[in-house]
Amino acid sequence: MNRFIECVGVGKIYPGKNEPVEALRGIDFTCDAGDFVCLLGRSGCGKSTLLQMMAGLEAPTAGQIAVAGRELHGPSPDAAIVFQDHGLFPWMTVQKNVEFNMKARATPAAERRRIAGHFIAMTSLTGFEGRYPHELSGGMRQRVGIARALTTDPKALLMDEPFGALDAQTRGNLQDELLKIWEKRRTTVLFVTHSIDEALLLADRILVFSPRPGRIAADIRVDLPRPRAPQSDAFSALARELRGLVGAERDFD
Repeated sequence: MNRFIECVGVGKIYPGKNEPVEALRGIDFTCDAGDFVCLLGRSGCGKSTLLQMMAGLEAPTAGQIAVAGRELHGPSPDAAIVFQDHGLFPWMTVQKNVEFNMKARATPAAERRRIAGHFIAMTSLTGFEGRYPHELSGGMRQRVGIARALTTDPKALLMDEPFGALDAQTRGNLQDELLKIWEKRRTTVLFVTHSIDEALLLADRILVFSPRPGRIAADIRVDLPRPRAPQSDAFSALARELRGLVGAERDFD
């Protein structure tokens, strides 16, 4: 297989007000190109910290992270990150927000418009190019964030609870759209969530994190065919297994 992301002995310690806070300890895992991996665990277990380190936005205090065969020493040119709060510029239109990363890379204007138009259409935003973020629903703002992330053709899409603040129907719609994009492009996806059902609906593989300091408590392969039915016996059995691993009777905060 084509090993794409590799973490070896990764740890993270923050200074803390009174004493150091150990967020992560001894993270070892590899991810192949094209995998869809969910990082599942309670809030505060270090999932988002690990994602930001894989994007090169933070440095580990122990171990090393390599993306596409290169050890990270800063932001990765091969990865794009999507946050829960979408991170759009309120003074920019949808078109300008989607073009932003390309403009930062000095992509010519005509090429920016062409590529942005492609991903605006892919994320069902055609007709909203001239709107501003405050004129959009929460789900539409997340679509803009995803479109912007895709414009630089990242080899890895890192998503930090991108649908966590949305209502159930919008969340389900965006999960379906994300899977369609992934199935078409086969971009490697690492997706942080604390929802067991979301992880089972999306992932080929689920990494279950222990409470802080976060460690990988289990690495679960999800072999259920897509589209997945939460009512099925196989889905329910895996959900019970995951609840046992995280020690929760339902999705957790």
